[in-house]
Amino acid sequence: MEKDFAQWYTDIVKKAELVDYSSVKGCMIIRPYGYALWENFQRVLDDSLKVMGHENVYMPMFIPESLLQKEKDHVEGFAPEVAWVTQGGSEQLTERLCVRPTSETLFCEHFAKIVQSYNDLPKLYNQWCSVVRWEKTTRPFLRTTEFLWQEGHTIHATAEESEKETIDILNMYASFCEDYLAIPVIKGQKTEKEKFAGATATYTIESLMHDGKALQTGTSHNFGTNFSQAFDIKYADKNGEMQYAHQTSWGITTRTIGAVIMVHGDNNGLVLPPKVAPTQVIIIPIAQHKDGVLNKVQEVQARIAKIARVRLDASNKTPGWKFNEYEMKGVPIRLEVGPKDMENNQVVLVRRDTKEKEFVSMEDLEARIAALLEEVHQSMLERARVSREEKTYTVLTLSELKEIANRKPGFIKAMWCKEASCEEMLKEEAGVTSRCMPFEQEWLSDTCVCCGKPAQTMVYWGKAY
Repeated sequence: MEKDFAQWYTDIVKKAELVDYSSVKGCMIIRPYGYALWENFQRVLDDSLKVMGHENVYMPMFIPESLLQKEKDHVEGFAPEVAWVTQGGSEQLTERLCVRPTSETLFCEHFAKIVQSYNDLPKLYNQWCSVVRWEKTTRPFLRTTEFLWQEGHTIHATAEESEKETIDILNMYASFCEDYLAIPVIKGQKTEKEKFAGATATYTIESLMHDGKALQTGTSHNFGTNFSQAFDIKYADKNGEMQYAHQTSWGITTRTIGAVIMVHGDNNGLVLPPKVAPTQVIIIPIAQHKDGVLNKVQEVQARIAKIARVRLDASNKTPGWKFNEYEMKGVPIRLEVGPKDMENNQVVLVRRDTKEKEFVSMEDLEARIAALLEEVHQSMLERARVSREEKTYTVLTLSELKEIANRKPGFIKAMWCKEASCEEMLKEEAGVTSRCMPFEQEWLSDTCVCCGKPAQTMVYWGKAY
């Protein structure tokens, strides 16, 4: 990874059997191990959304061109990435159909039909689906032509309610990343240039990869009444007066799997956070041909299955081969049992993240594995946090910013005047984009790092995927 991070990443997604390439450029086949990881992401997020009162729905894959055109900023933002269907069977379509890049227009059309009164609000909807965006440069999970995600779409009576929704969702995403993926994030607001097409405000969580590049890990958008005005979504308030509704949308995608790889992986392969790992404990019998070994590991498997996702590999491959395979796949804990361990009434536990080995008595097995899984998570989170801090720099001048951007990839904290011209200049001259205006502001200086005019806000800048 130190010599060629891009090739290291590609090798991992292939050798760990997460994905395979398909015959369509930019599209990936998500293999069972990769999909099991996504299913665990889904389960956590879906449960969280339902606790918050959201319901799952499903919208069509196709969007009529006339519907997509209703919100000007929205269609302009997505136009370069849209795939079009022009023929059905042997007949030319009278109107082109867009393969959904996102579903705002479909939800708006639906909301306009079902919302009449304040009694109909709020509607808190979410859908799990795939979307298509015709990307020029693709990489598995990080940027693909088709990808999986959840997209939430809600509609509210007031601006205060929609703003609360966007912030609540962003906080939920941040908790998911830190509490389940062991990835620390920066929470903040996108600039006008970087916000979602058609939104009044976009909020984001940004994470930092091993190589110092940033990754937008999740976003939450407040639309205000931009879409409701375009789609004429009105409701009668308590006084019987017609008001435009306020809307939000938000999403997390399979790109988060890429984040897990690039934050935690090492030169031996994946390192998976225990809470989302498809297999949390892999049992490797040692000298399994000897009497009693297979019976003992099966007994151990049954015990562990009550507290963790466990798998037993009793194949005829050598133990060393198995060690390498499950190290590549990032299984958090390896458990070894052989004749000597049986004599000593113990097992051997090996952590994937640190390679540390310990001997645990059979009596303490369940308690120790439960504790160790939590220790591994906390250790991974802290290591990622330290790595991010080591790659975060504070600059006061343009020359400093350029030097850091060229020599030390990472987050660069610098003040900004909020002028789009300065943001564009930093992209052209230093190759960095604004990642976010963090909620936790620091006042580094009184002047913009680019033009020297009075500063308005501190920004995290960086190179990004």
